[in-house]
Amino acid sequence: MDHALDGLASQLRRDPGRSLLASRQPGRSGLPGWSAPAGERLWAVTPVARPHPHFDMLGSPLDASVAPTLSSRAWMDASLLPEARARLLVEAMTEDERIGLLHSLMAVPLAKGYAIPEGAVPGSGYVPPIPRLGFPGLFETDASLGVANMADARPGDVATAAPSGLCVASTWDPALASAVGAMIGDEAARKGFNVLLGPGANLTRDPRCGRNFEYLGEDPLLTGVLAGAAIRGVQQEGVVACLKHFILNDQETGRHVVNAVIDDGALRESDLLAFQIAIELGAPGSVMSGYNRINGHYACAHEPLLNGVLKGDWAFPGWVMSDWGALSGVEAANAGCDQQSGAQLDHAIWFADPLKAAVKAGGVSASRVQDMCQRILRSLFAVGVFDRPSRAGEPIDFDAHERLAQTVAEDGAVLLRNEGGLLPLPDAIGTILVVGGLADLGVISGAGSSQVTPRGGFAAVQSLGGEGDLSVWMSEHYHPASPLKAIRKRAANASVRFANGRYVSEAVAMAAKADVAIVFATQWMGEGFDAPDLTLPNGQDALIAAVAAANPRTIVVLETGGPVLMPWLQDVAAVLQAWYPGSAGGEAIAALLFGDVTPGGRLPMTFPASEAQLPRPSIAGAGQRWATPRGPAVDVAQQPSFDAPHPEGADVGYRWHARTGAAPLFPFGFGLSYTDFRYANLQVAGGATLTVSFEVTNVGDRPGADTPQVYLIGRAGQPLLRLVGWEKVALAPSQSARVTVRVDQRLLADFDSSARAWSVAAGRYEIAVGACATDVALTGGADIEAALLAP
Repeated sequence: MDHALDGLASQLRRDPGRSLLASRQPGRSGLPGWSAPAGERLWAVTPVARPHPHFDMLGSPLDASVAPTLSSRAWMDASLLPEARARLLVEAMTEDERIGLLHSLMAVPLAKGYAIPEGAVPGSGYVPPIPRLGFPGLFETDASLGVANMADARPGDVATAAPSGLCVASTWDPALASAVGAMIGDEAARKGFNVLLGPGANLTRDPRCGRNFEYLGEDPLLTGVLAGAAIRGVQQEGVVACLKHFILNDQETGRHVVNAVIDDGALRESDLLAFQIAIELGAPGSVMSGYNRINGHYACAHEPLLNGVLKGDWAFPGWVMSDWGALSGVEAANAGCDQQSGAQLDHAIWFADPLKAAVKAGGVSASRVQDMCQRILRSLFAVGVFDRPSRAGEPIDFDAHERLAQTVAEDGAVLLRNEGGLLPLPDAIGTILVVGGLADLGVISGAGSSQVTPRGGFAAVQSLGGEGDLSVWMSEHYHPASPLKAIRKRAANASVRFANGRYVSEAVAMAAKADVAIVFATQWMGEGFDAPDLTLPNGQDALIAAVAAANPRTIVVLETGGPVLMPWLQDVAAVLQAWYPGSAGGEAIAALLFGDVTPGGRLPMTFPASEAQLPRPSIAGAGQRWATPRGPAVDVAQQPSFDAPHPEGADVGYRWHARTGAAPLFPFGFGLSYTDFRYANLQVAGGATLTVSFEVTNVGDRPGADTPQVYLIGRAGQPLLRLVGWEKVALAPSQSARVTVRVDQRLLADFDSSARAWSVAAGRYEIAVGACATDVALTGGADIEAALLAP
C-alpha cells in the first residue's frame, strides 16, 4: 500500500504559519510509512488554495476566448484549472441537465417501492451520466470503514472491512489513516463508484453515541489531522471523499429532530476546528450536512454555518450534500446546500421541479443554481473523475488489503492493563481457556450504513429484534476472523479450549483448570441508536467477574464501539481494547497477546468512570419514540424537536474531566506497552507560536512505538488543557529520537465571535509533555506574542 502515501509528504510539508506536528518516524519493518527529508523535521497543515480569482464560485464571467462549444468539449482539457473546466461545462448544460445534477437518487432498495434506478451501481446514491457532455454520473457508496453493500444490493459483492474509526484513531498515525483511505478508495473505484461518503469527523462528545465507532475521537486536532489524511488517501484513487456530518451530529437518539445547543465560539474551538483542519489537509470534494439542528436551524439549511463559515471564512470550493432524508425544503439552496441526497427519502424532491419553480419565481437565483452545479463539477475535475479511465471490474488485491487491515488493528489496539506483566503470553504455556464473544466464529462489527460485507461472508448474524424503519440494522454481524482459531494457530503446543459463556458455571469450572483465561467481551453499536448506558450488555460483566474469581490470570479482550465501564477491572490481570478490529481482527489479537507485536495504541477518547461524570448523564430525548422520516409520508419539518444542551462547550472529553476535576477510568491518550519510554531534554521557544522539542528513549528491552503528547496546560496564568501536538516514534531498545512540535496558533487562541477571529493573548504559555492527558513527564513554557488570526 505504499501508493497510499504518495501525496502525504507534499501535503504535510513545512509551513511556518500553520505547523502542527513533528515528522513521522518510519514504523516497524514492513509497515507503510513516510519520513521527512533530511533536516525537515516538521509536519504542517498546508491550507487549501483559495479559488482562482478568475473563476469564483458565484459566476465570474469567462473570457470570451474560452467560450464553450459542444463540439470542442473544452472542459475536457486537463491543462485548465478545475474551476475553469467546471464553468465551461455548466454553461454547456441545459436547465434540465443542471437541475438533474442537484439531486441524487437512493440506489438501494431499503423499503418496498424503492427500485434501484436504471443504470445505477447499487449503492447509496446515483446521478445519471450525460453522455453528450461526457459527464460520467455520480455513483456514491458508503462509507469510511470499507465499501458497504447495504441490503446485499449487489448480490455476493464483498469488500475489505477496515478496523473501526476509533481503532484507526488509536494509532495516532496519519500515514496509516491515509493508507486505509487509499485502500477503501481503491476498492470503491474497482466496484464502479466515484464518490465515497466518508470519512466521519464528528467529535465523540458522548461515549454512548451509536456511531462513535465510525469517528476519530474527542479531540479536534487528532480528528482533523487523521480525517485529512484519510481524505487524501481516498482522493488519490480518483474517488471524491465526502467529509461528514457537518456539524455537531453527536447523538443518534432523535437525530432527525434533535437541536444541539452550543455557544458559537465553543463550536469554533471544537467540532468546527476538527472539520477545518480536515478540509485544510485533505481538500475533500464534498461535505455532508447532518440530520440534526444547531441552535434552532437544520444543519442542511444552516446559512451562517454553510455560507458563512464553510464557504465564506474557509473558502471551501466543493459541494455540500444533504444527508439521506435530511432536507426539508427548497430554501436550503439559498442557505448553502448544493445537492439533495437520496431524494426519494425526503418529503419531496425539492431540488427538482420545486427548485425550478423557485428560480422562475425569483426565490432562488439562476446564478445560485449555476454555483451549485459549478461546485459539484469542480470537485469531480479536481479529483480526476473525468480524466481517469474507469477501473470498474478490475480485480481487487484482497490479500494485500487484509494485511493492511491487520496492521491497523494491531497498531490501534490499546493495552489498558497488564498486572504482573502477564502479557505477552509465553510460548511455553499449558492450557488456555477462551471464553465468549463468539470468538470461535469471528469478530464483531458496527451496524448501519458503514456495515461491510467481508470476503467469505459473515461468520455469524444474530438478530437483536426491534421495531421501526431502522430495525433492519438491529443485528450483530461478525467478520470471519476467529480469535480462537488464530490463538490455536499461534499457540500450537498449548491446549486451547473454548466456552461460549452462555452458562457462567461452565466457564468458571473450565477457568479454574486453565493456566490462562481469555474472555472476549462485545458491545454492539449501530447507526440510528445510542446505548442506554456504558455497561457491557447480556450479563458479560458478571461473566468476566466470575471467571476472574476462578482464575486471577484472566485477560479481557474488549471488542466495543466505544468506552465501557469495568466493575471487574481490579480483579483481572490484563485488558486489551481491540475495538472493532475488521477483516483480520482475530489474527491481530493473537499477535498482540503473544508479543509478535508490541501494543502501541493510545486512546482517542476518555473512558469515564461513570455516566455521572458526563456533561449529560442522560442522553437528551432518551426513552421517547422519535419517528424516522422515510419517504413522502413523513415530513421531517413537522416532527417535534427537543434541545440537547452542550454545557461542556469546547471542553470535550479530557478537557471536561480536567474542568470538573473528575478522575476518568482511563484518560485520553493512555496506552501501555511491552517496553518503557523516557522523555528528557525539553526545549520550548516562543514568539508567534510555541515550538517544543524533546528526546524520547526506549529504556526497555523490546522494540516498540510510543506516542509522546504535548499539551497546553496554562496560558497567561490561567490553567487549561489542550492537545497541541504529538509524534508517533518507533524505537529499538536503547534508541532515542528527538521530537519537535510547532504548535498551530489556533490551539493557543480563543475564538472571538464578536471579532470573527482567533485571538491569541500575549503572555506566558505553559506546556506539558507526557504519555497521556493526565501524565506530566516534562514541563516548560515560553512567551507568546498577541495575534488576531483569520477564522
